[in-house]
Order: sequence, then structure tokens, then C-alpha cells
Amino acid sequence: MATIYPFKGHRPRKEHAEAVASFPYDVVNSEEARELTKDNPKSFLHVVKPEIDLDPDIDHYDERVYAKGRENLDQLISSGVLFRDQNPSLYIYSQKMGDHVQIGLVAGASVEDYNNDIIKKHEYTREVKEKDRIKHVDTLNANTGPVFLTYPHDNKIDELIKKYTASHSPEYDFVAKDGIGHTFWVIDDNSLIQNLVQLFADIRFLYVADGHHRSASAAKVGEMRKAANPNHTGKESYNFFLSVLFPDNQLQILDYNRVVKDLNNLSTSDFMIRVEEKFEISPMDSAYTPEEKTTFGMHIEGNWYRLKAKTGSWNDHDPVERLAVAILYNNLLNPILAIGDPRTDERIDFVGGIRGLTELERRVNSGDMSVAFSLFPTSIAELMSIADSGNVMPPKSTWFEPKLRSGLIVNRLED
Repeated sequence: MATIYPFKGHRPRKEHAEAVASFPYDVVNSEEARELTKDNPKSFLHVVKPEIDLDPDIDHYDERVYAKGRENLDQLISSGVLFRDQNPSLYIYSQKMGDHVQIGLVAGASVEDYNNDIIKKHEYTREVKEKDRIKHVDTLNANTGPVFLTYPHDNKIDELIKKYTASHSPEYDFVAKDGIGHTFWVIDDNSLIQNLVQLFADIRFLYVADGHHRSASAAKVGEMRKAANPNHTGKESYNFFLSVLFPDNQLQILDYNRVVKDLNNLSTSDFMIRVEEKFEISPMDSAYTPEEKTTFGMHIEGNWYRLKAKTGSWNDHDPVERLAVAILYNNLLNPILAIGDPRTDERIDFVGGIRGLTELERRVNSGDMSVAFSLFPTSIAELMSIADSGNVMPPKSTWFEPKLRSGLIVNRLED
């Protein structure tokens, strides 16, 4: 059963919240982050991407990068931009993107639950990225970016959160420059906190939706500190990590599309002949958005095509093999274009659905890539089914929107 923790969060004073709130560290690159922060010293990008305040040629894994992140976080606290709540609290974080609204509970998620697979995962982590986040958490002595967790929706939890948000004024309420609305409440009512903790104790499993490297690194730092503490009690703040828990029926997964640099030494006509062995190909007048997991859009030489996977080209009884990303990989990307491990093969790139199909056209029409594919989004039910089965998804299977902002709440490992 799931354990959640109230905690004394560090967070911005009201007048600074919008300036502090930033994209997660892995959503923008260093050049984009420098541009976004050039007139904003309060941006939390200075904490989660501290290389932007150093020589552009510095290795991002240099010890000075982590030290700079610690310096920047300490500066935000010492200057009063961030302050610490006096009492252990839970928090509510609502996001609005167009007509879509999702409301999550901000809490500490248990390292023990993570290690015991009460918190389930659906992706492998990359060692280099995991080591980076471990160093970041350990040096800054903080969870600076929240892990995006989900759980099977529960009406009692929904009602308590709905009632609280309707009867209390939010601490923060702003629309960011990208049009996403962010609203944040502090729950400091002990009775309500304990009620929510007990209700989550009845939730059998939590699932990592986004943030596998953040959760893995936080758990490993927790284990490191436990081993180094002869007076360990289980109540220290390293025993949990910063998370936002959303009910599964509120989440929005967008398509996660693919672009490939070349046709593996095939001519376009030969490539099309090979594709037709496993797919029915139909020319389209405009960009094609797949309507089911066995259909794909393909953009090549200025033209769009609809691909329909032929019967028998996937295993519908395997929760992984029947994913759209697996069908495309097993029948086209690997056997025809010779894409190996998508996590490391430099001939393939991935485009989040938030960028639209025009981005696929741009990448191909510019000559940067030779062919692009649009995919049907993975569902939350598929994610949970695969995690429950103990399997993992292929890389880049899910793109969640909207993204959680960093900086609205921090878990400093101080107690």
C-alpha cells in the first residue's frame, strides 16, 4: 500500500512564483535555457540547469556545474525569494492547458515503496543520466524537480481535493508565457492531511508517469544517506522524494513521433516497396494524424502517406508488442531502416506531439531528416498494464502534457 509524506517545502513567496517557475531540466537545452533566463535571475533554471551560468564549453557533468546549482539554490533561499513552510504540509497543484485540467497532490513519495515496486516503473534509466541526477540531488541536498506519479483514481480523494480547492484561495495562480495555467494551494490542516495519507494507504500501487531518472536518483541518494546514518529512524527527509500524484483519469498523453536521418542506403522507391510488405500505403492530401495504434503517418519527399499495419504483423496478446511504438519499430524502423537501440542510435530522433505535425514536415523538408512518422498516443491503461506485468515500454513511448514546472516547491533534505 502506498505511503505519502507531508513535508516542509521550500517555495517562492507569492510575488516571485511566476518568475521562479521554470520548465523541467530535460525539456529545454542549455542554449534555450540561457535565452529564457537572460533577464530573469530568479528562474529556477539557474538551479536545475546551472551550466547556463558557466562557460558554455564546460562539461555538463563537471563538479563546478553541481556546485553552481547549490550556490544558486542557496542564493534564492538566503535572499528570501524562497522560504520554508513551518509545518509539514501537503500541496495541491492544478494545471490548465486549453480545455484540459489536471489536479495533483504534491507529497513525498516513499523511497521504500520505490525500492519494493509499490511505485511501478515502465522505462529503463540511462546510467549516465541517473548518475547526473544523483550528483545533483546529493550536492544540492534537495529534490528540485517533482516526479510525475499517477494512481487509479479514487472518488474519496477527488472529493477532498475538490472541496478544498473550492473553499480556499490558492497561494499561486498564474498563466505562464506558453499559455499553461498553474494554480497551487497549501494544505496545512492536520486532519485533512492525515485523511489523505490514510486514503493513499488504500491505494495499492503508484506509477511513474514521467521522471524515471529523478525518482531513481532520489531513491539511491536516500539509500546512500540511510547507510551513512547510524541514527537512521525512517523519518528523515531523504526517505521520500518530491512528487505530484495525479489520478489516472485526468492525464493527457500526446503522440511521440519519430524522424530518421536516412533511408539506410535504399532509394525512395525501394524503401516504399519494403514498407508495403508490412503496411497498406495510402497517399494523403495533407498531414495525417493516426486514428488508432495500427495506423501511422509517414512524411517523405514532401508527401504524406497513411500506413496501416497488415494483420499478423504484431502480437496483440503481448502488452508491449501491441503498442504503436513497438509495431512501427518491429516492422519498419528496425528491419528496413536498421535502427538499433532507439536510446542510443544517433540516426533517429523523437518529436513530442506538443510541437505538432508541422515540426515533422520541417525536419524532413529542411534536409535534416529523410523521413518522419506520426504515431497514435500510448494510453494510461497501456502504461499501467505494462508496469503491472513487470515489463518496460520501448524508449520514448509517452509524452505527457502539460509538463510540471520546477521551482514551485522544493524538498530540501534537511531533517
